[in-house]
Amino acid sequence: MRPKTKPLAFSVHLLTGSGAALALMALVAATKGEWRLMFGWLGIALIVDGIDGPLARKVDTKKNASNWDGTILDLVIDYLTYVFIPAYALIYTGLLPWHLGLMAALVIALTGAMYFADVRMKADDNCFVGFPAVWQMPLLVFLVFDPPVWATLAIIGALALAQYTWLKFIHPMRTARWRPLNLTVTILWVILAGWSIWEAFDPPGPVKAGLLVTSLWLLLVGVVMQAFPERPRAPLSAE
Repeated sequence: MRPKTKPLAFSVHLLTGSGAALALMALVAATKGEWRLMFGWLGIALIVDGIDGPLARKVDTKKNASNWDGTILDLVIDYLTYVFIPAYALIYTGLLPWHLGLMAALVIALTGAMYFADVRMKADDNCFVGFPAVWQMPLLVFLVFDPPVWATLAIIGALALAQYTWLKFIHPMRTARWRPLNLTVTILWVILAGWSIWEAFDPPGPVKAGLLVTSLWLLLVGVVMQAFPERPRAPLSAE
């Protein structure tokens, strides 16, 4: 007998699945070159991705809507919003000549798919192992700073390779170490990114500087934590 599905638990799966519709809207915006609107849809998808996990655990979807695998559903949506849409957009943004943009997009799409299928992508401390294929973040930074072609290609190549290293990258909400600081930096990044999108990717200088600093922090803080691991706490002596 198939287990009964409780409507509230199934509604959380539907919330996760709505990310596919949001990804489609982002793709439609990208086909029209409306990059601000595209990032708007991706931003909404990011919010959904941030709240569906806690909701799924609260209503216990594994028990109360077990006919659907929330983990697989989440990975499908994440691939669309984090990898496929940014890869598609990169071809047409003008950041790279068309043929180089296509090649870079193919690299992102292929390596991102393999990364999402890697069962070693999460460490015990809830850090990602390897660059977590959040390609919408570097794409936004590229649009703000418009780096030279060689620099854009070099960064894309380095991040693509970093997906297959043992370097660690934080999950801002789940990595416990330095969580308050990292969460604060993440919120600041979101504010600066939203400001940059609102300004059509040409924000004031201080906003650009803040976006660069917070981007580098989120990119490298996991590696720093890995290089300087926490010292094990000495056990309390019984008196």
